[in-house]
Amino acid sequence: MKLKILVVEDDKLFKKILLNKLSKHNIDSSENYKDALNKINSNKYDIAFIDLKLGENDDYSGLKLIPVSVSKNIYTVVMSASEEDEIVNKAYSLGCMDYYGKDLDSNDIDIIIDRYIKNIRTEQNLNPFKNEFITYDEQMLKQLNELLQYSSTDIPILILGETGTGKTKLAEVIHKYSQRKGNFVPINCSSYTEELLEAELFGYKKGAFTGAYEDKKGKLLEANNGTLFLDEIGTITNEMQIKLLKVIEERKFYPLGSNKLEYSDFRIISATNEDIEKLVSSGKLRFDFFQRIHGFTIKLKPLSERKKDIFPLIKHFSGIRKLAFSNEARKFIENYSWPGNIRELRKFVEMLLVKSKGTIDLNTVKECLNQNLNTMKDNKNDDYENLEFVTGKQYDYALKYGLPNAIDRFAKEIILRNLSINKTKTKTMSELKISTRFFYSILKRVGNERCK
Repeated sequence: MKLKILVVEDDKLFKKILLNKLSKHNIDSSENYKDALNKINSNKYDIAFIDLKLGENDDYSGLKLIPVSVSKNIYTVVMSASEEDEIVNKAYSLGCMDYYGKDLDSNDIDIIIDRYIKNIRTEQNLNPFKNEFITYDEQMLKQLNELLQYSSTDIPILILGETGTGKTKLAEVIHKYSQRKGNFVPINCSSYTEELLEAELFGYKKGAFTGAYEDKKGKLLEANNGTLFLDEIGTITNEMQIKLLKVIEERKFYPLGSNKLEYSDFRIISATNEDIEKLVSSGKLRFDFFQRIHGFTIKLKPLSERKKDIFPLIKHFSGIRKLAFSNEARKFIENYSWPGNIRELRKFVEMLLVKSKGTIDLNTVKECLNQNLNTMKDNKNDDYENLEFVTGKQYDYALKYGLPNAIDRFAKEIILRNLSINKTKTKTMSELKISTRFFYSILKRVGNERCK
């Protein structure tokens, strides 16, 4: 196996001996910190052998190269004649993977190369999803390795984790490795009321309920021979769980308003950002339903606990554009809490790609993170701000007559208000972006003599 190796060593004699021992590989070399830093940032290496002291009066400047090399996913080996515990421990704390003593009597180069090759093979075995679900966290890699064994089976998968940790992305990858020929069909259960969720999942026939103007194929049928991904399962009502439980057990169901039995061979993957034990113990999630959806459970760690993944993810999100960071900026990014997890990191990178024109400093990083955080807060508050559009009177009406009737009435009031301004039905339909069918169906259901 021919490797691309960087040797950072100022001692000409020792460097000559080392280069000779590595002669069967592609070798690049450097003798000082500045040149080595430039080469690490500009090239792709498999292994970097880094001398800790670069010059007679050097204060272990090689230590500064370690985090940079590690961030580039280079197998970093430090070299030193000093075996002081403090220096060695410092090197390992910065992320180096191996140590080569300059006495040439121990830690032979061939042993280090073998260790690197074994490490790569182990990493490939543990993370077959490498380019699709990026992580270098050992615990996560072990879970993914176990998960792979279940990917091609019909065993249901339950994915746990905070918002933005990549639950949907992982579900897509599992489907890809499942070898199922059907579609990956996701649905966020928190976006629907019980009635709307039932209609989305089961589908319906024309005229099954108010507003059902044509037949609609449900998600269950769309997922035939594929995967149905139920996101945010903690928001599904108990009544809906009972209906889903029956479908999961029998793989057959009736669309709303139909007497024709439909069949679907789907595989279930579920996810939630809530505490699954609390959901079950509180009764919010039925135990029998839970039993049907959790054949194998994987919990995704928040990004704050996956420090090794931050810069590989930044590299992935930035695509062909290369982002360079100052040491201060890099350290700040690594220690930031990332409350929005990978989703926040992606938006952060998008902002950097617009703003950056060279090495990104600490101020630029803070500016982008603050902007990103404010955007997240604004989006989080959108649902609450939208409640201002609902008056107390409208809310009371919905409680008394039901939400569908309240929605129809609210739609009618908006149509009539616009109609009183524009005077013509055509302009009203155009401004409100509604069809002629919707216009007349609303007025017909709630009644209005003025529009006849």
